[in-house]
Amino acid sequence: MAKVFYTEHDIEDMVNRGERSLVVNENVVLTDLAYEKARRLGMQLVEPNEKPPAAPVRPYLSKPAVSQPAPQVTPASSNSGSGNSSARLDAIKARVKSAVKTQLGNQVDDATLERIIDRVAADLGLK
Repeated sequence: MAKVFYTEHDIEDMVNRGERSLVVNENVVLTDLAYEKARRLGMQLVEPNEKPPAAPVRPYLSKPAVSQPAPQVTPASSNSGSGNSSARLDAIKARVKSAVKTQLGNQVDDATLERIIDRVAADLGLK
């Protein structure tokens, strides 16, 4: 069966005709703007799986986060010894890497993760 696509204009026309609900399944696709327009106009979207249409599966959002206190970070320039700040920076990077690996396991590339951590550290003035 062919998919039926609805735009925000289609939703507005349906509401103007008095239609107050729409069954959304694997053969019915709403654009993002159509989905928002339906919600704004009070149209009930009946969805068999209760997910927004075409929503990607995001395992990193659906898993409960492990609650760990965030490390207290201060710029390296406020530390008195450069050797001490380097060791502290390495410790912070290791903690961040460990926390990410705990959450995502092998889904993230080590080299990419290290580049990201280095960028964030530089943006925070920790280098």
